[in-house]
Amino acid sequence: MKKLALTLLITLSSLTTFSEEHTVKMLNAGKEGMMVFEPAVLSIKKGDTVKFIATDMSHNSSSVEGMIPDGAEPWVGGLSQNVEVTLTKEGVYVYQCTPHNMMAMIGVIKVESSSNLMQVKQKAESYKKTFLMNQERLDNYLSQI
Repeated sequence: MKKLALTLLITLSSLTTFSEEHTVKMLNAGKEGMMVFEPAVLSIKKGDTVKFIATDMSHNSSSVEGMIPDGAEPWVGGLSQNVEVTLTKEGVYVYQCTPHNMMAMIGVIKVESSSNLMQVKQKAESYKKTFLMNQERLDNYLSQI
């Protein structure tokens, strides 16, 4: 019984040892301009956590419907609150700041593979029509995947 408990403890600790936490700031202004996530494009491993930090107030992080891998858990963070998301499905995730969507306050995360990139790009064509400014931003970010 002790051997089983020790084996389980070693296995669990090794799983958490290899996952990383990535930080994304929610900003009024940054390197990419006004109303941005920084960094806006991330490549991470399956099981890693992304922590969205409410550096500036009145922002949130929310996955965009139809622009995350099939079977992935969507998320909606509270306004002016930090939110942590552990991504367990491989693929491309697009997220937004809901109140600043029209300003194209969006970001992209690739988890190991870009298997759903074509699906995301197809959805992006209609999604970009909701932007009143920075309409090229999503295409620019997706080109970095």
